[in-house]
Parts: sequence; structure tokens; C-alpha cells
Amino acid sequence: MITKEIQRAGIPVVQVTNLTKIAEGIGANRIMRGNSVLHVFGDPTLPKAAEEKYRHDRALKALDMLEEMPPEGQTAIIED
Repeated sequence: MITKEIQRAGIPVVQVTNLTKIAEGIGANRIMRGNSVLHVFGDPTLPKAAEEKYRHDRALKALDMLEEMPPEGQTAIIED
């Protein structure tokens, strides 16, 4: 719900979550699927260097999503 309030204030938000259906249900318009509920921006099964790259790449994807506005009433979801 905080996502919707921040958006309402005119600040673009990307909600990173493993629970994309819930994010859609509350009206988030930029949703990026996280790795898991406990590690949305990470993957503890990877070696340290690979996990750092994974996190970096995910952060860049989220930043890219901030640059575009989905059409009114639509949601942009990255499923990676």
C-alpha cells in the first residue's frame, strides 16, 4: 500500500516482490519479480562474486523501469 501512496505523491516507484499478484492487486504499476520472499534482491546460492553481480543487475533493471511510465491502467512486470 505504501507503493500506491508514494506514486500518488508523484514519486515513481518500482515494487520488487516475489508476490506480484498482490502488488498488482494494490495497484502498483511497476513491479519487478524478486528472487524469493526472503531474498528479493539476492540469491544466496550463488558464489559471492556472482551474487554481487546478480544484485547489481537487478538494481539496474529496477532503475530502468523508473524511466518509463506504463500506460494508464497497465502494469509493467519484469519476470526475470
